[in-house]
Amino acid sequence: MPRPKRSVDLSGSTPGTSMTVDKAMAFVREHGVVLASGKGAVPRLTEAIVGEPIKGSWWAHPRSHQIFAILQAVTDSKEILVCRLVDGKITLAHRRLWPALVRMAGRFRPDRLAQVREQHLPSGRHATELVPFSKWVPAEVRTDGKDISEQQALAALGPWASVRDPSSSKTRRKRRAA
Repeated sequence: MPRPKRSVDLSGSTPGTSMTVDKAMAFVREHGVVLASGKGAVPRLTEAIVGEPIKGSWWAHPRSHQIFAILQAVTDSKEILVCRLVDGKITLAHRRLWPALVRMAGRFRPDRLAQVREQHLPSGRHATELVPFSKWVPAEVRTDGKDISEQQALAALGPWASVRDPSSSKTRRKRRAA
């Protein structure tokens, strides 16, 4: 009896096969928005790398060194925005979707669109720097974002983006006259 198919294509990887950086980049390009490792509404790159679901932390996976090396290479790419777009988790957004993010920026909290940069300090500690949306978006991407409709942007981003983040819009309570 055939096994049921998963709803997420793991890019043709099967357990024991070797994912390359190029294949990982292709996975992110194809899906547009993926989570590095957290569970959410979009595929996880860590699972694509190993070709199977990961139970628990990927750091404990037998192929953790491969996962780490590929994650580092992908997140170092100029084609990838590292942010906390999906559910506040580390998210990788491919450059092809940046104009859609520009168009839909008002739908997301500013901290979700901030670029996350990890720095290795001389002491060995890691520090995280957040680069505001307005500072990391290239001028040509801003222009491209103005040239697409909201519907085109939502279609490009996928179904996960159609659900408005309740924390993105601040509603004010009206005071009643006494």
